[in-house]
Amino acid sequence: MRINWEKNPLLPAIAQDSKSNQVLMLAYMNEEAFNLTLETGFAHYFSRSKQRIWKKGESSGHTQKVEDLLIDCDADTILLKVEQKGVACHTGRESCFFTSVIQEREILEPTVDINSKYSVVDMLYHTILERKMGKGKKSWTKKLLDDKELLLSKIREEADELCVAINEESDEQVIYEAADLLYHSLVGLGLRDVSPDRVKQELKRRFGTSGITEKESRKEKK
Repeated sequence: MRINWEKNPLLPAIAQDSKSNQVLMLAYMNEEAFNLTLETGFAHYFSRSKQRIWKKGESSGHTQKVEDLLIDCDADTILLKVEQKGVACHTGRESCFFTSVIQEREILEPTVDINSKYSVVDMLYHTILERKMGKGKKSWTKKLLDDKELLLSKIREEADELCVAINEESDEQVIYEAADLLYHSLVGLGLRDVSPDRVKQELKRRFGTSGITEKESRKEKK
């Protein structure tokens, strides 16, 4: 049985520990990720938030060596039997499935300190998404996410304060205000479910392109 990629361009892919059978995570594969997985022997997925192919463990080193790859009876779901290096979850837990709805608690504790594995921007963004999904938890981040007008006003306010700091204040104040603006901008990205990785991709695309040329290309697209 073959996958009809024209009918199903993006398929759910379940990663399962080949020895313990513990379900580790759910991600998605397109045809390119599927073929890369078969060619390299390591799990590759298509990130819907990053809008690109990513190799599991490309940042953390927590790769998944594929022992077997199966498709279901309808050829629209993929199961990977993997040898997990490190942990599967970006939170440092063995599995991404660690929150019990029935027990109303987290049933797995982090086993790996992932602070040294990811950039502070990635860590902060993931924390913002956790606040977004949390119910009944009061925090400034959650308040911003629940009140778009407040969030937009804070981004404008922090941008203005950074401009003032750059113009007339100390380096320390410039750093402080830049951190404030970055945080509130990341909350804005979180509100829209836009991964900061996509911003990095856009900046990478602009390398070697004159700023004037890049701005002119934007006008042409409008």
